[in-house]
Amino acid sequence: MREPVFIKRNTPRWQAIEDNPTRDPDELTERYIELTDDLSYARTFYPESAVTRYLNGLAAQMHRGLMQSKREDSSRFITFWQYELPLLFRQSHRLLAVSFIIFFVACLLGWVSAANDDTFVRLIMGDDYVNMTLENIKKGDPLGVYGGSDQATMFLQITLNNIYVSLRTFVLGLVASFGTIAVLFSNGVMLGSFQYFFYEQGLLLESVLKIWIHGTLEISAIIIAGCAGLTLGNSLLFPGTYSRRESFVRGARQGLKICVGLVPIFIAAGFLESFVTRLTLHPAVSLAIILSSAAFIIWYFIIYPIRLNTVRQP
Repeated sequence: MREPVFIKRNTPRWQAIEDNPTRDPDELTERYIELTDDLSYARTFYPESAVTRYLNGLAAQMHRGLMQSKREDSSRFITFWQYELPLLFRQSHRLLAVSFIIFFVACLLGWVSAANDDTFVRLIMGDDYVNMTLENIKKGDPLGVYGGSDQATMFLQITLNNIYVSLRTFVLGLVASFGTIAVLFSNGVMLGSFQYFFYEQGLLLESVLKIWIHGTLEISAIIIAGCAGLTLGNSLLFPGTYSRRESFVRGARQGLKICVGLVPIFIAAGFLESFVTRLTLHPAVSLAIILSSAAFIIWYFIIYPIRLNTVRQP
């Protein structure tokens, strides 16, 4: 974006900040976030410009106001989860739909492939896992794999692995989005074949009520991480009116914030898988956890961003 266009586009908002000061800590924090984003952009593309010096002075003034409010740290944290992430995610709903469709189609292909090829599940899941599960089925504990490890160690390993997978899914978006698509596709095929395996053994409902206690959050987060990766990849493929570099910077920032927003989701999923999935729960309790997790994902990542964006429209 050329500097005159950048200035013209944002001057009314900067002027409003100066002409209408506020003492409300939350409003001040929100304005400060927007202003520092502008300042970061200006420092990147117009480092020697007068507008950069102007924004730096205005940001410093607002920072002093935040320090005086004595709520800077807590307000920033709350603002990120309450406003910044949902509003940012609203811009990614189209790519979220694309990520979901890729994953869902891959699940169907995994299911159909497993149904038509007796060796497919072993190819995808591995002989060791299939043999172990078949042995557990004979023992009357088909999902005994979830109870075989120390809970605290399992929680740490699962959480770190899930965070790694989400970051990898995001970073692979650099390969023109195809890397992210490949990760989504492979995970979808694995899930589809995995569920068919239990269906073939007559244990589909039992597996769903067990696995999806943690899987609802875990799979949802992978799809959302796919959205972040597509955001990064599309910023390179389709820069629009921005320069490719500028578009990449914006896409990388947006995608990374989405990934950061997933960390609590993966922590919750890791906790459920390590401490809850292994328990023998009444089906109603399992179903309540699954539906509650699904309701949270749909509300926070889809419904709430739409409502928040509508309310904040001028």
